[in-house]
Amino acid sequence: MTKQSLEKAIFAGGCFWCMVEPFDEQPGIEQVVSGYTGGDKPNPTYEEVCTNTTGHREAVEITFNPAVFSYQKLLEIFWQQIDPTDPGGQFHDRGESYKTAIFYTNDQQKKLAEQSKQELGKSGKFDKPIVTDILPEKPFYPAEDQHQGYYKKQNFHYQMYKKGSGRADFIKRNWGDNFSKEVLKERLTPIQYHVTQENGTERPFDNEYWNNRGEGIYVDIVSGEPLFSTTDQYDAGCGWPSFTKPLSRNRLAENLDTSHGMRRIEVRSDEADSHLGHVFDDGPVEEGGMRYCINSAALRFIPKQKLKEEGLEEYLALFE
Repeated sequence: MTKQSLEKAIFAGGCFWCMVEPFDEQPGIEQVVSGYTGGDKPNPTYEEVCTNTTGHREAVEITFNPAVFSYQKLLEIFWQQIDPTDPGGQFHDRGESYKTAIFYTNDQQKKLAEQSKQELGKSGKFDKPIVTDILPEKPFYPAEDQHQGYYKKQNFHYQMYKKGSGRADFIKRNWGDNFSKEVLKERLTPIQYHVTQENGTERPFDNEYWNNRGEGIYVDIVSGEPLFSTTDQYDAGCGWPSFTKPLSRNRLAENLDTSHGMRRIEVRSDEADSHLGHVFDDGPVEEGGMRYCINSAALRFIPKQKLKEEGLEEYLALFE
């Protein structure tokens, strides 16, 4: 892949801490940088931008391969992170520096951004106008080191901030699916329901994917969220599908599990809150040392030849 094949996308969505995680670790995303843009002051500091006098907005600059992950998909993710009807900032962060915007880098991006804004407005998703600005790019200035990858460096504080600011609840309320127990009991098989909703465990060596030899990815049986790939699957000898890593750690939540007289780290899906299994530190050392031991009943397998059909063609790059 040459540098010429890469593009940049620039989005302002309020606090830039919260705008890195949704894009980071996606296939075809090379880099996500937090920074400042839209103003005229060269090399502004965080403190200067927060005064709302520089004209800059907190933003992220995403370097991506459009042949793998399209600009349209980036736009879809962007809209689902923000309140696009708020003209004065985002959630409890107020002022010019926290206003939302799409900064286009070429005419095609401008066309797609305007089209997606119009479609969102016509969708009826919100009962107020979509006020996110669509603007030509201006110089982008990377933020200070402590702000880069903040969701990884300071995860506990980041999660508390995202929840406390109102962003997390807004996203769940407006974009999350309603996975009611009644609906899931009708949709899922008894073992799928038991595993995902009742923290159950299926029998080892007697489940669908423990010895799967096909190529493809696994998605959450409840939400369809991509979770694992066969490129990271290996035979751990335990009788359940085992993986050295997930497709994106952003899609998993880890909790301390003290049931059955043990101390383990439970793994749940972020979107549907499905119980998936557990993660252990006895995996292959050369692959990072982790073993994600996952119930087949929590997963649906999509062979690589059906990824495009399922709208997940960006994951084909894993198998090239």
